[in-house]
Amino acid sequence: MSEEILINVTPMETRVAVIDNGVVQEIILERTAKRGLVGGIFKGKVVRVLPGMQAAFVDIGLERAAFLHAKDIWVPQKSGEGEVEEVASITELVREGQSVIVQVTKDMIGTKGARLTTHISIPSRYLVYMPYSDHIGVSQKIEDDEERERIRNIVESIVSEREDIDHKGFILRTVAEGCDEASLRSDVDFLWRLWKSIQSKSETAPVVSNIHQDLPLYMRTLRDEVRDSVEKIRIDSRETHGKVIEFVREFIPDLERIIEHYPGERPIFDLYGVEHEIQKGLSREVQLKSGGHIVIDQTEAMTTIDVNTGAFVGHRNLEETIFKTNLESAQAIARQLRLRNLGGIIIIDFIDMEDEEHRRQVLRIFEKALEKDRVKTKITQVSELGLVEMTRKRTRESLERVLCEACPACGGRGVVKTSESVCYEIFREILRQRRAYEMASFLVIASQSVVDRLLDEESTNVADLEEFIDKTIRFQVEALYSQEQFDVVLM
Repeated sequence: MSEEILINVTPMETRVAVIDNGVVQEIILERTAKRGLVGGIFKGKVVRVLPGMQAAFVDIGLERAAFLHAKDIWVPQKSGEGEVEEVASITELVREGQSVIVQVTKDMIGTKGARLTTHISIPSRYLVYMPYSDHIGVSQKIEDDEERERIRNIVESIVSEREDIDHKGFILRTVAEGCDEASLRSDVDFLWRLWKSIQSKSETAPVVSNIHQDLPLYMRTLRDEVRDSVEKIRIDSRETHGKVIEFVREFIPDLERIIEHYPGERPIFDLYGVEHEIQKGLSREVQLKSGGHIVIDQTEAMTTIDVNTGAFVGHRNLEETIFKTNLESAQAIARQLRLRNLGGIIIIDFIDMEDEEHRRQVLRIFEKALEKDRVKTKITQVSELGLVEMTRKRTRESLERVLCEACPACGGRGVVKTSESVCYEIFREILRQRRAYEMASFLVIASQSVVDRLLDEESTNVADLEEFIDKTIRFQVEALYSQEQFDVVLM
């Protein structure tokens, strides 16, 4: 498996695409005016405490107050005490008007405010520093027990030498596998200096202010997304390329050899077909090579995915056709989850299979495809109706929510009333107003399609209505009206 990372930088936004064997797998966007806040540390003010929810709302300077649950509040433990089993009441932990140092764990998503914690964690290339913990952990993705023990011992040895570090909590990240002592020591020093700087700022910063902001997207990509399988990182901005080279020379020197500037006249995302994939990623329907297709519907509560054979008729029998369609769709769905960054509850309706072995194989292929996903996923169960229920951790807005907004014509429903339905609504409104008011005539203002129908297919009904109410009805087209909009004016 060979991967490439493309970084497209403009003054308005930064876009990152992960390419696996020539196929776009993941797209990450960050707009300058709406930069993500995850990882940012703020000095906030508690504006409301909700005992019933065991939570508080904290003002950190966003348009909506952020959410802080009691279980996400760090409580100092007394000497000799074990881990606290029960979460203390929110009223004992915070009070309205109190200032708190918090870190954003989830950006605002839809109508929900940002999610906060006071369990601060600061990542670097190989480590995550937890200033309120003394535990040293190792990423579960490092499976070799000897390697886990080796790198843990190195970090324990480094922090035991440092008397100036109050708390010595670290987590070794997946990329720390095979790392030498010098690199880990450099990361420990960097994280400790950064934490001291954050502490100093927090003491003098005004309430409701940003104390520390995480790296910009192109830097975070180098820190978090690069694995051994990445062969090239191409950046289309010469200025950004220069900043990246300075950054990696200081913190990740091994990466310099795979970073290059893309000077071509043709946009880098066009060259690799990323723009086309972004447009396809906004479509409700995804075509499969076999002729089948999957339909993806994203709602506030969950995402539903339906698999259909479509034009694929197979070569042998119906069960074989269904099995092959489900196998192909399992891989396509795993890719679409990453490409569209779909999170939360996801329900997948594969085509019903009678063969138990076929069901097991499809689920196994799907689980294997999900292993490539950097975001945590979990298949909870296959329901009695044969639906695959899963969750994918929601860390940022989906591709659709970033790039799109609710349709002003349909209000986000995805459908509009037919011109026939609108005509009948107009008739009812005319009758309603005729009973309530005295007037000489009516003027109906509506869209072109509705007026056309009123003057054509519904002309007989209009004539009957005029005769019934004994009033004249005139029509006027308003080009700016959607199909559902109309006004009945008394003349």
